[in-house]
Amino acid sequence: MLPLDPQADIGRRAWVPCPRCADSNGCATCAERRTCAEHWRYLLSNSGSLLHLQCPSCAHVWDHETGFGATRSGWRRTTSGLPHS
Repeated sequence: MLPLDPQADIGRRAWVPCPRCADSNGCATCAERRTCAEHWRYLLSNSGSLLHLQCPSCAHVWDHETGFGATRSGWRRTTSGLPHS
């Protein structure tokens, strides 16, 4: 198992299911998409709507695109027609 990332801070959390351990399966609070006191993830960083997360249960690190706000795919569409220097 990986150690926790140095950027892991309990003050920066997100509530996204872990794709590796799925520890939130069967949790009634998580099923209702509420903020569960047990099944949160460290929010290591973000770039617009792309979150960089780590699970405190299994230490898995992954990226999650939320689709909220300034999405990275929208930025690519906006800038794709611009001339390159």
